[in-house]
Amino acid sequence: MTTLPPPSKKKLGLVIDLDTCVGCHACAVSCKEWNAGGVAGPLTDENAYGKDPFGVWFNRVHSYEVAATDAQPATTLHFPRSCLHCETPACVTVCPTGASYKRAEDGIVLVDEDKCIGCKLCSWACPYGAREYSAVEGVMKKCTLCVDRIYNESIPEESRQPACVQACPTKARHFGDLGDPDSKVSQLVAQRGGVALMPELGYAPVNRYLPQRPRRAGETSTPKASAAPDEKLDTTQLNPLLRWLDRALSR
Repeated sequence: MTTLPPPSKKKLGLVIDLDTCVGCHACAVSCKEWNAGGVAGPLTDENAYGKDPFGVWFNRVHSYEVAATDAQPATTLHFPRSCLHCETPACVTVCPTGASYKRAEDGIVLVDEDKCIGCKLCSWACPYGAREYSAVEGVMKKCTLCVDRIYNESIPEESRQPACVQACPTKARHFGDLGDPDSKVSQLVAQRGGVALMPELGYAPVNRYLPQRPRRAGETSTPKASAAPDEKLDTTQLNPLLRWLDRALSR
């Protein structure tokens, strides 16, 4: 079985804002486009336009209806899911060939496809459903945090972030060092009360989710406007022309 390196000081990961995610799937599509030609590519699709299509996606977005409560109305929650790059990932420790490993320098969890035998033990061990099996290549694949992009000095510095982060139209995804308490992502987590996914399992996921902000409940019904009090017209106060007009219209 594969052993884990000592805990790294640097912990690269994602912070996902569930309050601003609109479920557009731009993160999933841009991730697939970049990684189809990168170190983890190809990300094949089979029978894409048929009845039962299947393929490899590192990012998946699930949408849920949240029931109304006394405190707030019903809402729709869009929940992006990908590898959480855990500090003690079960997917690494169960791997029999060492194909699944965690980098000591930045905490990113990767798969060496040359060593992978497609046994799927890592996918069974991962409680977050973050592993993808390529039936075409017979190996396991997963989110790499675009490791071939974030360290690529041949592209502009502002582009050295995961493809999903750069593509998000609502800026719901943030990337940085969650091991540094002074980093922008760590401060964002502290300000918004970011949470880890299922921390009770003990795998210490690095990624954080920012919860939805409370919504204000709308009025259950439109209040009826109060009726204006009846007003009687004193015709004696009108000039002769208006008194004549009042009599003519009252016939």
